[in-house]
Amino acid sequence: MHESGCFVLPNPWDIGTAIYLERLGFKALATTSAGFAFSRGKPDGAVPRDEMLAHIREIVAATALPVNADFQAGYADEPEDVAENVRLCLATGIAGLSIEDSTGHADAPLYERNLAVERIRAARAAIDASKTDVVLTGRCEAWLIGDPNPLHTALDRLNAYAEAGADCLYAPGVRNPDDIAQIVKTVAPRPVNVLVSGFNHQLSFSQLADLGVRRISVGSGLALAAWGAFLRAAQDMKTNGTFNLLANNAPSADLNELFRRKS
Repeated sequence: MHESGCFVLPNPWDIGTAIYLERLGFKALATTSAGFAFSRGKPDGAVPRDEMLAHIREIVAATALPVNADFQAGYADEPEDVAENVRLCLATGIAGLSIEDSTGHADAPLYERNLAVERIRAARAAIDASKTDVVLTGRCEAWLIGDPNPLHTALDRLNAYAEAGADCLYAPGVRNPDDIAQIVKTVAPRPVNVLVSGFNHQLSFSQLADLGVRRISVGSGLALAAWGAFLRAAQDMKTNGTFNLLANNAPSADLNELFRRKS
């Protein structure tokens, strides 16, 4: 799917949403760390490794489609520990996984460049040793952490991640079409994933495909859409004492039929 053209990789956050997206006709899915965390009443990044692995395994089991795992920063700092956690993730049956370079620490938000590259190299070695065709995505979080020159940082790191063995490259937060085109050109012929969310939702599938993007994901976008409808309806009930927004609900009969057919 990464070799030519462009495809959308939507992000379910539970079994039901995974089943629906498969039924709708998408060809692959990806987990969302934030979407799942919110469903558990936790902020993004607060779900521990084993809980996330169980969630990934659950999504893989719910669908016949290939699933890419949002594996955050590999749940470790050192390359050898990233490799071990990647091996655990591979055991869930995923078809792909991503490793990001964000540390989660405000004083040093990105891993030092050489360490970040070695972490990707270690993930690559773990995948190769498994004798699987799992797709490794290298992520640079420059835009998300507020890097003062995110394009320069992303171009340098993504190119290095490609050389270290990443099959697909990803810089979530990029929104300028010229920047996207530059990323595609720099890491070619390896495919590029672009995140479409609230900050760049104006970019269409055809526009991104014309820029050379091969894969489009929405991260927590669908989960946030669901949360948006829930928050508006709940606030309307509490503030206004009305229930008008429930008129936009999905029909329960349709969902019953969807899951009855699945079971």
